[in-house]
Amino acid sequence: MMKTGLQRVARLVHNNALPRNLQILPGLQQASACGSSTDSLVARFCPKKSDLKDYALPNATWCPDMLSLYQEFLEKSKSGSWIKLPSFKSNREHIQGLKLPSGLVAASDKQDWRIFTRCIQLEGQGFEYVIFFHPFEKKSVCLFQPGPYLEGPPGFAHGGSLVAMMDETFSKTAYLAGEGLFTLSLNIRFKNLIPVGSLAVLDIQVEKIEDQKLYMSCIAQSRDKQTVYAKSSGVFLQLQLEEESSQEQ
Repeated sequence: MMKTGLQRVARLVHNNALPRNLQILPGLQQASACGSSTDSLVARFCPKKSDLKDYALPNATWCPDMLSLYQEFLEKSKSGSWIKLPSFKSNREHIQGLKLPSGLVAASDKQDWRIFTRCIQLEGQGFEYVIFFHPFEKKSVCLFQPGPYLEGPPGFAHGGSLVAMMDETFSKTAYLAGEGLFTLSLNIRFKNLIPVGSLAVLDIQVEKIEDQKLYMSCIAQSRDKQTVYAKSSGVFLQLQLEEESSQEQ
């Protein structure tokens, strides 16, 4: 059903025939891109008070590089230039009240929803990461430490784990930068392998917002920037439901 729903959205975009309850956002102008729209998105995504567990907090498995760089960005966040994004187990807990277009709702009686990059519960064994977002410059930095459950070649992270991490960081950045909700394309070129348990720094940039799409780029590299692990680009679709907008007014 999910595949059918995405195909339906793609056809509607191509034919410029979106249903009445679905609205493509206009391209953001520079003023609105740094204004209250982004502020409200960040406020919703990063609730000041929550009983939900934040998985993007240091634990005993984080390597020294990840811990020290985390502290550096946490210090920068005190000035308001960077914002540490909480990471709950499901996107449902970040974007509460959002109703997807017809055909994109998966029916299930299971309640333990988990985003893919939070599906391994043991600390240090899977995806250890934290994302910092810069609301004015529309960019993000993700600190990613792959665990042994993500192994591909012996001792190194599987390439698919890096792709998943890039897509996750792209999606969070796209949503906060301009309500991007769907990945339209993602291209990646691998350069070097990431040792399991080491730090990879993902730098995400929004290159432009045009024709209701967000064009983004990413470079994954070592902390000292001497080793590039991969470069990628992605395109995300801007969507906003009128029903959601009316609730906020």
